[in-house]
Amino acid sequence: MDKYFGYLKNLDAKSKRLLIEKLRKSMNHEPKRKFDISRFYGAWVDDRSSDEIIEDIKTSRVEKPDSESFQ
Repeated sequence: MDKYFGYLKNLDAKSKRLLIEKLRKSMNHEPKRKFDISRFYGAWVDDRSSDEIIEDIKTSRVEKPDSESFQ
């Protein structure tokens, strides 16, 4: 807070009043919706168990032929 106050203390009185009013209004404002972190990533939807998924991943692996070396 002290860092912000350092920036704001030099404002004129009118600007400080406007800032106070905006802060007061923001305190009374309810968020439009609850914060849900799941909206930031995709959700995995699957009926299989984790063991079944792991087994499917392992069985779907393909062996790559040896690649040529750069020597």
